[in-house]
Amino acid sequence: MLARLRQPWTDRQATWRLGAVACLVLLLITLMVVFVTVRAWPMLRANGWVSWLGPGGSVDDQLGRMIKTGQDPPDAAYHLRAWPLVYGTLLTTGVSVLIGLVFSVFSAIFIVEFAPARVRAVVVPAVRLLAAVPSVIYGLVGILVLAPFVGNHLISPGRKTSVQNVVQLDGTGVLVAIVVLTVMIVPIMIAIVVDALRAIPPAWTEGAAALGANRWETIWTVGVRAARPAIVAAAVLACARALGEAVALSMVSGSRGFSPNPVDGVTYLFEPIRPLAASMVENVDAMNAPAVKSSIYAFALLLLLSSLALSIGGYLAKLPLRRQGLRV
Repeated sequence: MLARLRQPWTDRQATWRLGAVACLVLLLITLMVVFVTVRAWPMLRANGWVSWLGPGGSVDDQLGRMIKTGQDPPDAAYHLRAWPLVYGTLLTTGVSVLIGLVFSVFSAIFIVEFAPARVRAVVVPAVRLLAAVPSVIYGLVGILVLAPFVGNHLISPGRKTSVQNVVQLDGTGVLVAIVVLTVMIVPIMIAIVVDALRAIPPAWTEGAAALGANRWETIWTVGVRAARPAIVAAAVLACARALGEAVALSMVSGSRGFSPNPVDGVTYLFEPIRPLAASMVENVDAMNAPAVKSSIYAFALLLLLSSLALSIGGYLAKLPLRRQGLRV
Protein backbone atom coordinates (compact mmCIF):
# COMPACT_ATOMS: atom_id res chain seq x y z
CA MET A 1 0.00 0.00 0.00
CA LEU A 2 2.77 2.42 0.94
CA ALA A 3 4.67 1.56 -2.19
CA ARG A 4 1.60 2.39 -4.27
CA LEU A 5 1.21 5.77 -2.54
CA ARG A 6 4.84 6.61 -3.23
CA GLN A 7 4.48 6.04 -6.96
CA PRO A 8 4.43 9.27 -8.96
CA TRP A 9 1.14 10.43 -10.40
CA THR A 10 0.44 9.96 -14.06
CA ASP A 11 -0.62 12.98 -16.05
CA ARG A 12 -4.22 11.79 -16.00
CA GLN A 13 -4.18 11.29 -12.21
CA ALA A 14 -2.65 14.71 -11.64
CA THR A 15 -5.25 16.33 -13.89
CA TRP A 16 -8.19 14.74 -12.10
CA ARG A 17 -6.91 15.22 -8.55
CA LEU A 18 -5.76 18.82 -8.96
CA GLY A 19 -8.94 19.59 -10.88
CA ALA A 20 -10.99 18.17 -8.01
CA VAL A 21 -9.14 20.39 -5.53
CA ALA A 22 -9.73 23.45 -7.71
CA CYS A 23 -13.43 22.64 -8.05
CA LEU A 24 -13.70 22.14 -4.28
CA VAL A 25 -12.22 25.57 -3.64
CA LEU A 26 -14.59 27.12 -6.18
CA LEU A 27 -17.53 25.32 -4.57
CA LEU A 28 -16.57 26.59 -1.11
CA ILE A 29 -16.32 30.17 -2.38
CA THR A 30 -19.69 29.87 -4.11
CA LEU A 31 -21.31 28.47 -0.96
CA MET A 32 -19.81 31.29 1.09
CA VAL A 33 -21.23 33.93 -1.26
CA VAL A 34 -24.64 32.24 -1.25
CA PHE A 35 -24.62 31.99 2.55
CA VAL A 36 -23.72 35.68 2.97
CA THR A 37 -26.34 36.73 0.41
CA VAL A 38 -29.08 34.78 2.16
CA ARG A 39 -28.17 36.31 5.51
CA ALA A 40 -28.07 39.80 3.99
CA TRP A 41 -31.35 39.40 2.13
CA PRO A 42 -33.63 40.96 4.80
CA MET A 43 -31.56 44.18 4.68
CA LEU A 44 -31.46 44.25 0.88
CA ARG A 45 -35.18 43.47 0.58
CA ALA A 46 -36.20 46.18 3.03
CA ASN A 47 -34.00 48.94 1.59
CA GLY A 48 -33.46 47.98 -2.02
CA TRP A 49 -30.21 46.85 -3.60
CA VAL A 50 -28.98 50.38 -4.28
CA SER A 51 -30.80 52.80 -1.99
CA TRP A 52 -29.24 51.38 1.19
CA LEU A 53 -25.85 52.52 -0.10
CA GLY A 54 -27.00 56.12 -0.40
CA PRO A 55 -26.93 59.02 2.07
CA GLY A 56 -29.65 59.86 4.56
CA GLY A 57 -29.45 60.36 8.30
CA SER A 58 -26.86 59.19 10.79
CA VAL A 59 -25.72 55.62 10.14
CA ASP A 60 -24.62 55.33 13.78
CA ASP A 61 -28.09 56.24 15.02
CA GLN A 62 -29.70 53.85 12.54
CA LEU A 63 -27.53 50.96 13.69
CA GLY A 64 -28.23 51.90 17.30
CA ARG A 65 -31.98 51.74 16.73
CA MET A 66 -31.65 48.31 15.15
CA ILE A 67 -30.34 46.91 18.42
CA LYS A 68 -33.67 47.74 20.11
CA THR A 69 -35.93 46.22 17.46
CA GLY A 70 -36.25 42.75 19.01
CA GLN A 71 -35.97 39.29 17.55
CA ASP A 72 -38.73 39.64 14.95
CA PRO A 73 -38.29 43.15 13.52
CA PRO A 74 -40.53 44.58 10.79
CA ASP A 75 -39.08 45.79 7.49
CA ALA A 76 -39.00 49.35 8.82
CA ALA A 77 -36.47 48.28 11.45
CA TYR A 78 -33.95 47.51 8.72
CA HIS A 79 -33.78 51.11 7.53
CA LEU A 80 -30.13 51.96 6.84
CA ARG A 81 -28.26 54.41 4.65
CA ALA A 82 -24.66 53.23 4.58
CA TRP A 83 -23.08 55.92 2.40
CA PRO A 84 -20.75 57.26 5.16
CA LEU A 85 -19.27 53.78 5.57
CA VAL A 86 -18.93 53.27 1.80
CA TYR A 87 -17.40 56.73 1.47
CA GLY A 88 -14.88 56.00 4.22
CA THR A 89 -13.90 52.74 2.51
CA LEU A 90 -13.47 54.35 -0.91
CA LEU A 91 -11.51 57.27 0.52
CA THR A 92 -9.02 55.32 2.61
CA THR A 93 -8.55 52.52 0.09
CA GLY A 94 -8.31 54.68 -3.02
CA VAL A 95 -5.88 57.26 -1.66
CA SER A 96 -3.65 54.73 0.10
CA VAL A 97 -3.39 52.51 -3.00
CA LEU A 98 -2.54 55.46 -5.25
CA ILE A 99 0.16 56.70 -2.89
CA GLY A 100 1.45 53.19 -2.30
CA LEU A 101 1.58 52.45 -6.03
CA VAL A 102 3.83 55.43 -6.75
CA PHE A 103 6.05 54.78 -3.74
CA SER A 104 6.36 51.04 -4.40
CA VAL A 105 7.30 51.42 -8.07
CA PHE A 106 10.12 53.90 -7.38
CA SER A 107 11.28 51.90 -4.36
CA ALA A 108 11.41 48.72 -6.42
CA ILE A 109 13.39 50.50 -9.15
CA PHE A 110 15.93 51.65 -6.57
CA ILE A 111 16.22 48.17 -5.02
CA VAL A 112 16.68 46.36 -8.32
CA GLU A 113 18.76 48.84 -10.30
CA PHE A 114 20.51 51.38 -8.10
CA ALA A 115 20.91 49.97 -4.57
CA PRO A 116 24.36 48.61 -3.62
CA ALA A 117 24.46 44.87 -3.04
CA ARG A 118 24.84 45.28 0.73
CA VAL A 119 21.84 47.61 0.92
CA ARG A 120 19.78 45.28 -1.25
CA ALA A 121 20.64 42.31 0.97
CA VAL A 122 19.18 44.17 3.96
CA VAL A 123 16.25 45.96 2.36
CA VAL A 124 14.65 43.02 0.54
CA PRO A 125 14.28 40.79 3.65
CA ALA A 126 13.11 43.82 5.65
CA VAL A 127 10.39 44.57 3.11
CA ARG A 128 9.18 40.97 3.18
CA LEU A 129 9.19 41.03 6.97
CA LEU A 130 7.11 44.22 7.02
CA ALA A 131 4.61 42.62 4.66
CA ALA A 132 4.07 39.87 7.24
CA VAL A 133 3.57 42.14 10.26
CA PRO A 134 0.05 41.73 11.75
CA SER A 135 -2.18 44.68 11.00
CA VAL A 136 -3.00 45.22 14.66
CA ILE A 137 0.64 46.25 15.22
CA TYR A 138 0.27 49.04 12.68
CA GLY A 139 -2.97 50.07 14.33
CA LEU A 140 -1.29 50.13 17.73
CA VAL A 141 1.50 52.38 16.46
CA GLY A 142 -1.09 54.61 14.80
CA ILE A 143 -3.25 55.05 17.91
CA LEU A 144 -0.33 55.45 20.34
CA VAL A 145 2.09 57.50 18.24
CA LEU A 146 0.56 59.07 15.12
CA ALA A 147 -2.85 60.04 16.50
CA PRO A 148 -1.47 61.86 19.59
CA PHE A 149 1.10 63.65 17.41
CA VAL A 150 -1.58 64.81 14.96
CA GLY A 151 -3.97 65.79 17.74
CA ASN A 152 -1.37 67.76 19.71
CA HIS A 153 0.72 69.34 16.95
CA LEU A 154 -1.23 69.49 13.68
CA ILE A 155 -4.77 70.29 14.86
CA SER A 156 -4.98 73.78 16.35
CA PRO A 157 -7.42 74.58 19.19
CA GLY A 158 -9.26 76.93 16.85
CA ARG A 159 -9.77 74.18 14.30
CA LYS A 160 -11.13 71.85 16.98
CA THR A 161 -13.52 74.54 18.20
CA SER A 162 -14.77 75.35 14.70
CA VAL A 163 -16.29 71.88 14.24
CA GLN A 164 -16.94 70.79 17.81
CA ASN A 165 -20.70 70.94 17.32
CA VAL A 166 -20.45 68.38 14.52
CA VAL A 167 -17.43 66.16 15.23
CA GLN A 168 -14.62 65.91 17.73
CA LEU A 169 -11.08 66.17 16.38
CA ASP A 170 -8.77 64.07 18.56
CA GLY A 171 -6.07 63.06 16.05
CA THR A 172 -7.73 59.95 14.69
CA GLY A 173 -9.35 60.42 11.31
CA VAL A 174 -8.75 60.50 7.57
CA LEU A 175 -5.06 61.42 7.62
CA VAL A 176 -3.92 58.86 10.18
CA ALA A 177 -6.08 56.13 8.61
CA ILE A 178 -4.56 56.74 5.16
CA VAL A 179 -1.01 56.85 6.52
CA VAL A 180 -1.42 53.60 8.47
CA LEU A 181 -3.12 51.82 5.57
CA THR A 182 -0.47 53.00 3.12
CA VAL A 183 2.34 51.73 5.35
CA MET A 184 0.54 48.39 5.61
CA ILE A 185 0.13 47.75 1.88
CA VAL A 186 3.36 49.26 0.51
CA PRO A 187 5.63 46.31 1.51
CA ILE A 188 3.37 43.87 -0.34
CA MET A 189 3.44 46.01 -3.47
CA ILE A 190 7.21 46.52 -3.32
CA ALA A 191 7.83 42.78 -3.00
CA ILE A 192 5.68 41.99 -6.06
CA VAL A 193 7.18 44.72 -8.24
CA VAL A 194 10.76 43.79 -7.22
CA ASP A 195 10.16 40.17 -8.23
CA ALA A 196 8.68 41.31 -11.54
CA LEU A 197 11.61 43.60 -12.35
CA ARG A 198 14.06 40.84 -11.49
CA ALA A 199 12.21 38.45 -13.82
CA ILE A 200 12.81 40.64 -16.88
CA PRO A 201 15.10 38.84 -19.36
CA PRO A 202 18.59 40.40 -19.19
CA ALA A 203 18.71 40.57 -22.99
CA TRP A 204 15.95 43.19 -22.95
CA THR A 205 17.80 45.62 -20.71
CA GLU A 206 21.16 44.84 -22.31
CA GLY A 207 19.70 45.67 -25.70
CA ALA A 208 18.46 49.04 -24.45
CA ALA A 209 21.87 49.78 -22.91
CA ALA A 210 23.58 48.85 -26.19
CA LEU A 211 21.48 51.49 -27.96
CA GLY A 212 22.87 54.16 -25.61
CA ALA A 213 20.20 54.35 -22.90
CA ASN A 214 21.43 55.05 -19.37
CA ARG A 215 20.41 52.96 -16.36
CA TRP A 216 17.35 55.09 -15.55
CA GLU A 217 16.11 55.14 -19.14
CA THR A 218 16.63 51.39 -19.39
CA ILE A 219 14.73 50.47 -16.24
CA TRP A 220 11.95 52.99 -16.88
CA THR A 221 11.31 52.41 -20.59
CA VAL A 222 12.01 48.67 -20.65
CA GLY A 223 11.80 47.29 -17.11
CA VAL A 224 8.73 49.15 -15.84
CA ARG A 225 6.97 48.80 -19.16
CA ALA A 226 7.50 45.04 -19.15
CA ALA A 227 6.44 44.76 -15.49
CA ARG A 228 3.13 46.60 -15.93
CA PRO A 229 1.03 43.44 -15.50
CA ALA A 230 2.78 42.80 -12.19
CA ILE A 231 2.20 46.39 -11.12
CA VAL A 232 -1.51 45.98 -11.84
CA ALA A 233 -1.52 42.73 -9.87
CA ALA A 234 0.22 44.46 -6.95
CA ALA A 235 -2.36 47.25 -6.97
CA VAL A 236 -5.26 44.76 -7.03
CA LEU A 237 -3.80 42.70 -4.19
CA ALA A 238 -3.09 45.78 -2.09
CA CYS A 239 -6.57 47.16 -2.77
CA ALA A 240 -8.16 43.87 -1.71
CA ARG A 241 -6.23 43.90 1.57
CA ALA A 242 -7.10 47.54 2.17
CA LEU A 243 -10.80 46.87 1.59
CA GLY A 244 -10.85 44.10 4.16
CA GLU A 245 -8.73 45.77 6.81
CA ALA A 246 -10.79 46.19 9.96
CA VAL A 247 -8.86 46.17 13.25
CA ALA A 248 -6.18 48.74 12.42
CA LEU A 249 -8.64 51.15 10.79
CA SER A 250 -11.08 50.75 13.65
CA MET A 251 -8.30 51.97 15.95
CA VAL A 252 -7.10 54.98 13.94
CA SER A 253 -10.01 56.18 11.75
CA GLY A 254 -12.03 57.93 14.47
CA SER A 255 -14.67 55.18 14.37
CA ARG A 256 -17.65 57.32 13.43
CA GLY A 257 -20.11 56.94 10.58
CA PHE A 258 -19.37 60.39 9.21
CA SER A 259 -18.72 61.69 5.69
CA PRO A 260 -15.87 64.25 5.77
CA ASN A 261 -16.56 67.26 3.60
CA PRO A 262 -13.74 68.47 1.28
CA VAL A 263 -15.22 71.98 1.55
CA ASP A 264 -13.83 72.08 5.10
CA GLY A 265 -10.33 72.51 3.68
CA VAL A 266 -7.44 71.21 5.75
CA THR A 267 -9.87 70.20 8.51
CA TYR A 268 -11.09 67.52 6.11
CA LEU A 269 -7.90 65.52 6.75
CA PHE A 270 -8.57 65.34 10.49
CA GLU A 271 -12.27 64.45 10.45
CA PRO A 272 -13.33 60.96 11.60
CA ILE A 273 -14.55 58.17 9.35
CA ARG A 274 -15.35 54.48 9.59
CA PRO A 275 -14.88 52.02 6.71
CA LEU A 276 -17.17 49.06 6.13
CA ALA A 277 -14.85 46.40 7.51
CA ALA A 278 -14.21 48.38 10.69
CA SER A 279 -17.96 48.85 11.14
CA MET A 280 -18.45 45.09 10.91
CA VAL A 281 -15.95 44.49 13.70
CA GLU A 282 -17.33 47.20 15.95
CA ASN A 283 -20.93 45.96 15.68
CA VAL A 284 -20.25 42.25 16.09
CA ASP A 285 -21.36 42.38 19.75
CA ALA A 286 -24.82 43.48 18.62
CA MET A 287 -25.38 40.55 16.25
CA ASN A 288 -28.05 39.16 18.57
CA ALA A 289 -30.32 41.73 16.96
CA PRO A 290 -31.47 40.29 13.59
CA ALA A 291 -31.44 43.71 11.91
CA VAL A 292 -27.83 44.37 12.90
CA LYS A 293 -26.81 40.85 11.85
CA SER A 294 -28.35 41.31 8.43
CA SER A 295 -26.63 44.69 8.09
CA ILE A 296 -23.24 43.16 8.84
CA TYR A 297 -23.81 40.41 6.29
CA ALA A 298 -24.82 43.06 3.76
CA PHE A 299 -21.52 44.87 4.39
CA ALA A 300 -19.70 41.56 3.93
CA LEU A 301 -21.52 40.91 0.66
CA LEU A 302 -20.55 44.33 -0.62
CA LEU A 303 -16.89 43.66 0.20
CA LEU A 304 -17.06 40.26 -1.51
CA LEU A 305 -18.53 41.81 -4.64
CA SER A 306 -15.90 44.55 -4.53
CA SER A 307 -13.14 41.94 -4.40
CA LEU A 308 -14.72 40.13 -7.34
CA ALA A 309 -14.88 43.37 -9.31
CA LEU A 310 -11.23 44.07 -8.49
CA SER A 311 -10.17 40.63 -9.69
CA ILE A 312 -12.09 40.94 -12.94
CA GLY A 313 -10.91 44.52 -13.48
CA GLY A 314 -7.29 43.57 -12.83
CA TYR A 315 -7.52 40.64 -15.23
CA LEU A 316 -9.03 42.78 -17.98
CA ALA A 317 -6.44 45.52 -17.40
CA LYS A 318 -3.58 43.03 -17.76
CA LEU A 319 -4.80 41.50 -21.01
CA PRO A 320 -3.53 44.25 -23.36
CA LEU A 321 -0.35 44.66 -21.28
CA ARG A 322 0.70 41.02 -21.54
CA ARG A 323 1.43 41.42 -25.24
CA GLN A 324 4.39 43.65 -24.39
CA GLY A 325 5.16 42.64 -20.82
CA LEU A 326 5.60 39.76 -18.44
CA ARG A 327 2.93 37.18 -17.74
CA VAL A 328 1.65 37.44 -14.13
